[in-house]
Amino acid sequence: MGDLAEEEQQLPLVGSLSSPDASEESIERTGTIWTAVAHIITGVIGAGVLSLAWSTAQLGWIAGPLCILAFAGVTVVSSTLLADCHRYPDSEFGHIRSRSYTQAVKFYLGEKSKRICAVLAQESLWGTGITYTITTATSIRAIQKSNCYHRKGHDAPCAYGITKYMLLYGAVEIVVSQIPDLHNMEWLSVIAAIMSFTYSFIGFGLGLATVIENGMIKGSLTGVPAANTADKLWLAFQALGDIAFAYPYAIILLEIQDTLKSPPPENKTMKKASMLAIFITTFFYLCCGCFGYAAFGNDTPGNLLTGFGFYEPYWLVDLANACIVLHLVGGYQIYCQPVYAFFERWFTQTYPNSLFVTRFFTFKLPSLPPLKVNLFRICFRTAYVVSTTAVAIVFPYFNQVLGVLGALNFWPLAIYFPVEMYFVQRKVSPWTRKWIVLRTFSIICLFVTIIGLIGSIEGLLSAKFG
Repeated sequence: MGDLAEEEQQLPLVGSLSSPDASEESIERTGTIWTAVAHIITGVIGAGVLSLAWSTAQLGWIAGPLCILAFAGVTVVSSTLLADCHRYPDSEFGHIRSRSYTQAVKFYLGEKSKRICAVLAQESLWGTGITYTITTATSIRAIQKSNCYHRKGHDAPCAYGITKYMLLYGAVEIVVSQIPDLHNMEWLSVIAAIMSFTYSFIGFGLGLATVIENGMIKGSLTGVPAANTADKLWLAFQALGDIAFAYPYAIILLEIQDTLKSPPPENKTMKKASMLAIFITTFFYLCCGCFGYAAFGNDTPGNLLTGFGFYEPYWLVDLANACIVLHLVGGYQIYCQPVYAFFERWFTQTYPNSLFVTRFFTFKLPSLPPLKVNLFRICFRTAYVVSTTAVAIVFPYFNQVLGVLGALNFWPLAIYFPVEMYFVQRKVSPWTRKWIVLRTFSIICLFVTIIGLIGSIEGLLSAKFG
């Protein structure tokens, strides 16, 4: 039996301007370019990759691949601008680390912008948790259906619900959510990144094999035909929202960058990691999107690996979906840890004398490192996971939810705030060449966000009430 020790410990007030580096000595930063790449790939290659074949089908052979490449380019620009904003120049303290996205917005753009950003950021991260819950449950169900189709034939009525799988996934995430922070998640990100490579490669391989078996490349330059022009536009707009969801990771970039050791400077390491990770993900995105569309044409499913364009070999379909499940267990935590850190810091600063918030219990087991347990952490993180699971049960619509979340958060979080912070950080004067280029870039991305959001909301409402 282990013994339980009690200790009173206040969580560090990270991010306070009066003591910006109060907890620097207590944090051992050991991250490298490879751990950063693992974190990024875990966060980026997720539910979004599975919808890219469908998105390509809606846009056609010209616009589909071009949009994937365009969003890759936008993500490169966004991540480069944001990486330079990790350290904020301060006259009193030299350089202050921005250990979270919202903290960086506060330092550069002020309290009002920080509050707006905080709402959008928490909504984005919370929404990603919902999407990952839907995707994981759908993949578990797909394994059952794949085995059923293999035994009974492809026309068999193999119908299974997904609510119980969402509840199961939520229970697993409640346990995994007790990992303290990103500094303790390198091993989980590495496993998740390997899983993402595996199922992406399987999706690409199955698509290529189907194209070879068909003896032709399906699809057209304009994509899947629709009953009328309005319907075609709605679907194209939703496809843009889906692609927007698949790429940007600005909201977790600074948290990842804060795990990196220096020298070399963290921003240089982060830029290299971002370029490498985006190159890798874009390769898989194009392979899955293009070969999926080439294999199925107008019948391309919304989810490449769970929509049952592929039936055989059933064991390979099962393996791909199992990898999705394992990956999204880690991916969920990559997107939840910033939320946990934000609220736990706020409660610690607001209620510094509350034992419920600040007291830790250390549970010691033989041959294992001590396990520190905090009651507030257990309660808050459990409630958070329950909330994402509950909403996923109510709105289990994969493509539509992806589109809404991607379009809603793409411009403000991936474009607007990074550009505005970069202006302040580099003291870019209005109407200079750099200012005009970046401002035009921001306006174009705003337009894309608006049309993507309109189409995705229409698709979600049609799926729910149509």
